[in-house]
Amino acid sequence: MDKIAFIGGGNMASAIIGGMIASGCAPSRITVVDPNADQRDRLASEHGVHTTDNVANAAAADIIVLAVKPQVIAAVAKQMDADLSGKLIFSIAAGVTIATLEGLFGPVAIARTMPNTPALLGLGATGLYVNDHTTEAQRIAATEIIEAFGICVTLESEDLLDAVTAASGSGPAYYFLMIEEMIRAGTALGLSPEDASALTLQTALGAATMATKGDAPEVLRARVTSPNGTTHAAIVSMQENGFGDVIAKGMTACRERAEELGKG
Repeated sequence: MDKIAFIGGGNMASAIIGGMIASGCAPSRITVVDPNADQRDRLASEHGVHTTDNVANAAAADIIVLAVKPQVIAAVAKQMDADLSGKLIFSIAAGVTIATLEGLFGPVAIARTMPNTPALLGLGATGLYVNDHTTEAQRIAATEIIEAFGICVTLESEDLLDAVTAASGSGPAYYFLMIEEMIRAGTALGLSPEDASALTLQTALGAATMATKGDAPEVLRARVTSPNGTTHAAIVSMQENGFGDVIAKGMTACRERAEELGKG
């Protein structure tokens, strides 16, 4: 897997490239195809990669990363117009199924992924599904690309990518909403907006960090929830008002919408 071509040079592509280079991938192995000259110049300056505006050039790579909007992929396939036997198509395009990609690029190795925006900080959580044409070496290569900007969860069936969308793809927005509401509530309780924001953000960071250290969330929650104490009062109120149901219904709605977009 010597050469890697990115079709599309936006924020997610830049995050992946930065992670790969930080993990030891030589910039000389990477080519980015993008129609925007300023974008190409920025990527070349920041990462030292090759850039071009010619999609056909991507066909020379061993791994072709589709980092464009879903509605552009058909045009990309038409512009490439090459035999991609032995290549790996690595797609981060939401909702574009393996069947659709095989229809556009042929019966080739395809890795379909669902990254999320924390990948921009090297903290991504990504689901990966590969088709039957993918070799073990290609699957490993796809996993290594993902692990350069976060964690990789390999899935047994493609439809689980919709669940990944509900859990992690859209997940950051759920936490942002929780943070928004905690800041708003803290301000209503008398804190200044600045203090409410600082306290909430640091608490979110600390709680998330603790939750990654081994103990289950329910164990951590129990440790700070003394019977009849202040935390207990808050937790009971939240649960009695359907906090769990709100989260479950929201994630289910997200998955259902992902399924609809995939069919469309």
